[in-house]
Amino acid sequence: MDYEELKIKDYKHWEVTLHHNQYYLGRIVIWAHREEDIDIIDMSKEEREEFFKIAKEVKKALLKLFKPDRINYTNLQNSSHHLHVHVIPRYKKSRFFEEVEFIDKRWGNNPSPYDKEFKVSNSILYKIRDAIKEIL
Repeated sequence: MDYEELKIKDYKHWEVTLHHNQYYLGRIVIWAHREEDIDIIDMSKEEREEFFKIAKEVKKALLKLFKPDRINYTNLQNSSHHLHVHVIPRYKKSRFFEEVEFIDKRWGNNPSPYDKEFKVSNSILYKIRDAIKEIL
């Protein structure tokens, strides 16, 4: 799937995109517009300020929509050498969205490894994207 189809919102330095694998309901990636492979510590002051503004907005939207019990943030850049942060909602108990059950079987542990084969229909992906987009 094209990430452009999953884009939620564009900002000056960042874009917010729904992760194509929704094993963790509401999982989002915040991508830097900057193309260089830089460490998160080396982002500019403007990028940092905007990132934290966006992260707060994203957190607020996820809490309102899906009521996660915790949110994990990861920045590894091991396989995708581009500045980005994964926002991963975590759930003690299953959640339903559009009659699909989402179960966080790794609650209380690192979010990886997770079921990379987990799939929901494109229709469900777009509904999750649009629900978040409406709040952001």
